[in-house]
Amino acid sequence: MAGMAAGLKRDPIVILRIDGEDLLEFINSPAYEPEMVAIFSKIEQSEETLHDNIVKAFQNLTVEQGMPPPSDSWVMSDIVEPALESCALGENCGKPVSQETFLLEFKRAAEHVAQRLKELPVIVAHSENTFDGSSIRRLLSNKFELDKSLNTALQSIPKDKTGKLPKEHLQLALDLVAPLAGLPPLGALNEMDNLILDAFKMVAADDGKAVKEDEFKKLLTEILGAVMLQLESNPILVSSNSVVHEPLACSSTLLTPSS
Repeated sequence: MAGMAAGLKRDPIVILRIDGEDLLEFINSPAYEPEMVAIFSKIEQSEETLHDNIVKAFQNLTVEQGMPPPSDSWVMSDIVEPALESCALGENCGKPVSQETFLLEFKRAAEHVAQRLKELPVIVAHSENTFDGSSIRRLLSNKFELDKSLNTALQSIPKDKTGKLPKEHLQLALDLVAPLAGLPPLGALNEMDNLILDAFKMVAADDGKAVKEDEFKKLLTEILGAVMLQLESNPILVSSNSVVHEPLACSSTLLTPSS
């Protein structure tokens, strides 16, 4: 799978052909049992039957493990469900299931899913983005660009009757600077929202006070710096997978996950 991982780093959008090989590799690897035990521990309380547990487990696998997104209705109806029918879960299907039974039966089900994928390969558009603070660092290290972006943002911030800028508008200012800092707008990503809100608390953005332009810029820069340090310590990875249902014009764009 190293080849696929390298491809993802080179290009934010990669077209993957998922044909069951990586899924077979995963279920026969040393990583299978610990990873599936972790998944089972998450789902066993909410899903009682073997069938439900197995479906839920497939939903927790990733394209890196060789599983196309089961959230796609075609994947569920044409790949997962037929595979579960063909592997005949049998007498355990409607009963509560133990961890041992789950590991055994899921592996059997995954083998059937891999066979279905071999017969009907699924094309997936995979994209991922890592927020690691590097874009903020580039902005903060370029005084000209930083000053320009801050001045541009401040032009859209309403001042109070004394000519000062209310600190409550720091959020609006950050949204205006966000594209240059490589940040999503507030509200787009929960993990990022929590991190940014912590930075706002650090500068007491909600204390109801208003400050002069220079102080406002300083506070906004401090917020960017705090977010940068947090992201450098704990990067946030965002990925998405979409099944491509239309035929691709050029097969040379395909990247088959490789071991």
